[in-house]
Amino acid sequence: MYSKSVSKAYAQVDLESQLAGASPHELISMLYDGANNAVLRAKIYFEMGNIAKRGEMISKAINIIDNGLRTSLDHEKGQHIAGDLDRLYEYMSRTLLEANRKNSPEQLNSVSEILTNLSITWKEIEPKKRLVNNG
Repeated sequence: MYSKSVSKAYAQVDLESQLAGASPHELISMLYDGANNAVLRAKIYFEMGNIAKRGEMISKAINIIDNGLRTSLDHEKGQHIAGDLDRLYEYMSRTLLEANRKNSPEQLNSVSEILTNLSITWKEIEPKKRLVNNG
C-alpha cells in the first residue's frame, strides 16, 4: 500500500540531499546526466510505442537543456565557449522536438551522444577538491 509512495518520497529526499551538497560543477554534471537519462528513456518509449511517455521524456530533456544548462551559461566569463555551448544546446532542443514531431528515434542517438561527450568532458575538467591542512 505504501511502497510506491514511500520509494518516491525516499528518492526525492535522496535527490534533494545530493543537490544540497553538490558544488556548481557537480550540479552541471547532474544536469547532463539527467538530460541524457531522459533521452535514453524516450528511446525506450519510442520502441514500446508509448507516445505519451515518449513526449514526456523528450519534454523533460528539453527542459533540462533549456532551463538548466542554457541558463547556467556565463556569457561574460565564457565568451566564445559559452556561445558555442548555447548554440549546441539550442541544436539539441530543436533536434529533440523534431524527433518527436517526425517520429524519428534515430535523432535521439545524436543528442544522446552529444550529451554523453559533454558529460565526460565536464567530469574530466572537474576542479580537484583541496584538502584542508590542519597541521
